[in-house]
Amino acid sequence: MSATDASRLIEARGALQAPFFARPASVVAPDLLGALLVSDLGGVRTAGRIVETEAYEGPEDPASHASASIGRTRRNAPLFGPPGTAYIHLNYGVHWCFNAVTAAEGVPHGVLIRGLEPVTGEACMHSRRGRDELTNGPARLVQALGIGPDLQGHLLDRPPVWIEVGVPVPPESLVRTTRIGIRRGGDLPLRFYDARSEWVSRR
Repeated sequence: MSATDASRLIEARGALQAPFFARPASVVAPDLLGALLVSDLGGVRTAGRIVETEAYEGPEDPASHASASIGRTRRNAPLFGPPGTAYIHLNYGVHWCFNAVTAAEGVPHGVLIRGLEPVTGEACMHSRRGRDELTNGPARLVQALGIGPDLQGHLLDRPPVWIEVGVPVPPESLVRTTRIGIRRGGDLPLRFYDARSEWVSRR
């Protein structure tokens, strides 16, 4: 899909609604590939096609921020919120990362957005990032779209940040593999990406 075609989708299609997200993270994560993450923050439209995701599935998942060994805390409370809301966490005390809350309210599942293919507002992304690596990584894409912790719990079907219906990735281009940069649960095949895209953080 060209950048122009993806930009037109932003205007032509609606935002994904709560029922889409009210499923296990491992189901939502591959279905989010091809959708569009859109931001109007700072008065500038920036957007990208989601090309890489990771699923985290609550108490049974040792890599989850709400694993059984952690439980519910003030830090991870937004992960227990309604499906289709934002969970924004600080990685290694330095970088903000963006997740979509999934499953039923009270069930702490989430999908980390790991890679975007820019389709709108690349000049603004460059200005925010100050370098060529724009959105091929969870911290990079958050900075490129101007997302911050003030959007914690934000409903993702409305401005200033929302997820639009996109064109699904064909099965032959969808890759499922293990997650990146974690110790516990590193063997679980819960990362998904579009093999056609150059904006995947790691093959």
